Amino acid sequence: MTQPSNHETYLRMAFDVARRAREGGDHPFGSILVGPDGVVMMEQGNGYAAEGKDMTAHAERLLATRASKAHPPAFLAGCTLYTSAEPCAMCAGAIYWAGIGRVVYGQGEADLKAMTGGHAENPTLDLPCRAVFAAGQRDIEVIGPLLAEEAAALQTEVWEGGPSSA
Repeated sequence: MTQPSNHETYLRMAFDVARRAREGGDHPFGSILVGPDGVVMMEQGNGYAAEGKDMTAHAERLLATRASKAHPPAFLAGCTLYTSAEPCAMCAGAIYWAGIGRVVYGQGEADLKAMTGGHAENPTLDLPCRAVFAAGQRDIEVIGPLLAEEAAALQTEVWEGGPSSA
């Protein structure tokens, strides 16, 4: 797999998508898909509010679905999904089934769970994406947490105050 020249640059692009999602009234999660040539192919913010309070409209799942519809797994194996937070078990499954070959994430799932607590809109599963991918039959490279403090800052104040604050 071709290595992108700068994981931090692409990850910060995903952070920008997360910020735009929040500015648009959604949860602050964002992902981008980078092709083998280093070109950003797709971006996706969280779609919880935009999709009618769809609890499954996570940025990574939506992006994996779009990528799977647009490209075969053989091509996606050379692509990297950059995401502001570690993919949950659902999103990791979608990434696996789409055939995306690498994931680079900012904030870890356990840290996110500590921040969100028992918030009804984010009942975080503390199941590392590496564990989900390890159960599969294809290798998916995982890099992260990376720029974890920057990633966690995206979540600051979002999950405080109960279910209506996000």
